Amino acid sequence: MISTAFQASAKPRPVLIRDDAHALETARQLAADFARDAVLRDAERRLPWDELERYTASGLWGATIPRAYGGAEISTVTLARVIATIAAADGSLAQIPQNHFYALEVLRVGGSETQKRFFFDRVLAGDRLGNALAEIGTRDFKRRTRLVRDPAGWYVEGEKFYCTGAIYAHWIPTLVVADDAGSDVTYLAFVPRNAPGVTVIDDWDGFGQRVTGSGSVTFSRVRVEPEWVVPFKASFDRPTTIGPHAQIMHAAIDLGIGLGAFEETLRYVRARARPWLDSGVEKASEDPLTLHQVGHVRVRLRAAEALVDRAGALVDAAQRVPDEDSVARASIAVAQARILTTKAGLLAADKLFELSGTSSTQSEDNLDRYWRNVRTHTLHDPVRWKYQAVGNFHLNGKRPPRHGAI
Repeated sequence: MISTAFQASAKPRPVLIRDDAHALETARQLAADFARDAVLRDAERRLPWDELERYTASGLWGATIPRAYGGAEISTVTLARVIATIAAADGSLAQIPQNHFYALEVLRVGGSETQKRFFFDRVLAGDRLGNALAEIGTRDFKRRTRLVRDPAGWYVEGEKFYCTGAIYAHWIPTLVVADDAGSDVTYLAFVPRNAPGVTVIDDWDGFGQRVTGSGSVTFSRVRVEPEWVVPFKASFDRPTTIGPHAQIMHAAIDLGIGLGAFEETLRYVRARARPWLDSGVEKASEDPLTLHQVGHVRVRLRAAEALVDRAGALVDAAQRVPDEDSVARASIAVAQARILTTKAGLLAADKLFELSGTSSTQSEDNLDRYWRNVRTHTLHDPVRWKYQAVGNFHLNGKRPPRHGAI
């Protein structure tokens, strides 16, 4: 395991995204750029430093910031489409800013006015937010990373894993338990990536999403300022959109990877696949059984797109008027979208090989990255529990729990 130093340099202020249409067009242009070297980045595990600089400079990382603070305040529908567009080109690049946008939503919902103005301005200036939320080695999901508040100052102590984006970040929003406030009182401490005592370890070795940098972070008496600490649990004690906002981005990642796999299927079948000898046709693209399967995959992906759009609209509505019912409706709609994007994404990645034939497994094409990426990412949290939440809501009127994983 090698500790990776933060790579930072002075950069011009990013472009300011004007509106939703500008965000979508920017995403399409970036996706075309990112797709060119996606095969090599995955095959050689090249961390995408240059790509992330272009991604940040595009202004998309600040596009969700409210207009009152200088951002474009794009809709959740548009954010999901942006993420899916990038994911079709490179699943890892789509996942890296997921926790960045999550932290911005935590700030929007629970940050003080001073905190919002400070961090929103830093993001508009080009700062990236990572994450240090999860911990391993515990079965009870209790947090061990502590916020120590003593007369000498405030300090963060602990270890985290699955820290997607931390290696590329300027700030690492870290979930901490306050020593002096009870074990269930949690905060999100925004820790400078280059602060003394912060060690980011590039030890993510999953077979998919290989360049997300989802490794470990350790904090050894890391000094933080009180104004960098945002209430976290308090934002789930009332109905807020933090949970469904986080989850719809995961749905968009899986959808986008599936869409990318589908486009690869079309290209491969048209150009390289052979028809089965019993089909009686000259080209694989005319094989009736292949046409049936291509149609099946497209319908599933289109249905998943529709559910993501519908869920995004309900998250937007809940952001405008957050109450028990609006947040529950948004959460259930996002759970439905996550169920179908999981199934559709995996289906598209699997059919890529089934319809393209044995030659599609050649290493040089690296087409298995689609399956590896979507299989890895769909394990983020169990889809079986989303079926349960949807069923309980519709059958028993039971609202889903309020947390980031519904």
